[in-house]
Amino acid sequence: MIIALVLLTVLALLVLVHWYLWRRLVRDVSAPGGWYRRIGTVLAVLLPLLSVGALVGGRVLPLAVERWFAWPGYLWLAVLLYLTLAVLVGEVVRAVWLRRPARRRPEPAVGPAAEPPVDGAPDDPSRRLFVARTVAIGAAGAAVAVVGNGAYGVLRGPRLKQVTVPLAKLPRRAHGYRIAVVSDIHLGPILGRAHTRRIVDTINGAQPDLIAIVGDLVDGSVPELGPAAVPLADLRARDGAFFVTGNHEYFSGAQPWVEFVRSLGVRPLENDRIELPWFDLAGVNDIAGTAQGQGPDFEQALGDRDRLRAAVLLSHQPVTVHDAVRHGVDLQLSGHTHGGQLWPGNYIAELANPTVAGLERYGDTQLYVTRGAGAWGPPVRVGAPSDITVLTLASLQA
Repeated sequence: MIIALVLLTVLALLVLVHWYLWRRLVRDVSAPGGWYRRIGTVLAVLLPLLSVGALVGGRVLPLAVERWFAWPGYLWLAVLLYLTLAVLVGEVVRAVWLRRPARRRPEPAVGPAAEPPVDGAPDDPSRRLFVARTVAIGAAGAAVAVVGNGAYGVLRGPRLKQVTVPLAKLPRRAHGYRIAVVSDIHLGPILGRAHTRRIVDTINGAQPDLIAIVGDLVDGSVPELGPAAVPLADLRARDGAFFVTGNHEYFSGAQPWVEFVRSLGVRPLENDRIELPWFDLAGVNDIAGTAQGQGPDFEQALGDRDRLRAAVLLSHQPVTVHDAVRHGVDLQLSGHTHGGQLWPGNYIAELANPTVAGLERYGDTQLYVTRGAGAWGPPVRVGAPSDITVLTLASLQA
């Protein structure tokens, strides 16, 4: 019942927003029966249907068919967000513009009390049409420019980010140890094998000592997306590559993906820990696995370790940092938030996550959250560029 109410609310909001945009961008700027109004009305119906198809297609459609909905449907959702924001700003412009004093045409006076004729009064239809068209063109241009730039940033691939993290327990001989952190790759109907190849090449070019893939690798099943993930087999690091699940792995079956990445030479850490010569590396399953009996088990991963050694934990969601603090973890590596992905989404992400992006300290534990290397839904990022982070560990004893 609750899910049905949420879906109905979302659909109602979608209809309301499209009706509002149709009024401002189609009805107010065109004549009844004209070609522009007919095309605009058709798009006002078709585009939201494509977006709904993109959102539900992954659950009911084969990947090859889903792509036909994903590209236009998801891109329209991004355009819809910034188009709506731009038109709302345009309401202010419209109000100010139409309230400006009217310009008076200079003409010879007929008599001593004669008033010059008014040109473009607020209720003048030609003036209102000019303002409506100007606002519509400006809003559409701004939205397309923002989304186009954001899509280019995603499809170009993530940039490398360098961060230094001091660890009090890190031995002097491990000073300068480098961990490449990548999360939220989101292979699916839009981002595929070429996206994985760009990520692998970027990581290998950085020559890290260890690679950490911190969840949300895929949005689909192994039979559909396994070929897109195959380039991960080419990852190279002295101490290997490691993987923990994210919430999206559980939407299509996490265990097949765990076994698949293992076959590619990437080691899954399922509530497990290994002891490297310099520190303990642990990983826990994502919280989403709890409903399937595969949730995080911090006691299993960290309970019996030597707390005199430094510990680095891989955990997809930043909210687990409080468990990490209780278990004496020195550094937790997470993703999940996408940095908000689409401004002003970062403000929403702050409500659900202790850290949205970057490095912060919680007691004796430091938490680093990467913005991720891909995108969920619209292949667009605004105000939250994708990244692969190379963390350089610094020993306080050096």
